[in-house]
Amino acid sequence: MTTNILRQLPPLANSTTILRRMSSSSTSTIPSVADLCDNHISSPQRLSVVEPNLFSTYGALPKFHGQIETVRCFESNPMVRTVLSTPGNNRVLVVDGGGSHRVAILGDQIAKLAVDNSWAGVIVNGCIRDSAIINTMEIGIKARGTHPVKSIKTYPGERGVIVNFGGVEFNPGWWVYSDEDGIIVSEGPIHE
Repeated sequence: MTTNILRQLPPLANSTTILRRMSSSSTSTIPSVADLCDNHISSPQRLSVVEPNLFSTYGALPKFHGQIETVRCFESNPMVRTVLSTPGNNRVLVVDGGGSHRVAILGDQIAKLAVDNSWAGVIVNGCIRDSAIINTMEIGIKARGTHPVKSIKTYPGERGVIVNFGGVEFNPGWWVYSDEDGIIVSEGPIHE
């Protein structure tokens, strides 16, 4: 079993790629989500807190942030693949999969696209699969859980739309911050 998993692991990124990602979205200088809440909960930036304990953390980067890009899809992920195949510029893709627990919206192949294209993270209102492999990748992912069945491919999905889940509205161009304590959204950057 261990040998099979090791054979499936993606190749390690070269040191230049890792250093580029670390310098462009270093999480060591970003305050924790709890500290951001302490400093900005009554801010004019309209700070919103996602309902606690809805999401599990995956990927090797539990702390991530960036400008929001969105996809709305239900049990069908072609638009997720399309978006993560483009340069991420350290943005975060927020995927509203309708909270479905019947299929996985994201697996290791699509997560690798996100890593290769410099996405800071992905938040999935739905399930992922290949979590053991994803947990070795230099990316932050939040999802409602895991499911071994891949998504269908019949509905392309919508990109750049306002999505709403966990009691929060995610607008393209707004900012999201995520760590082990939770997820917050603001109209603009609050980490500087």
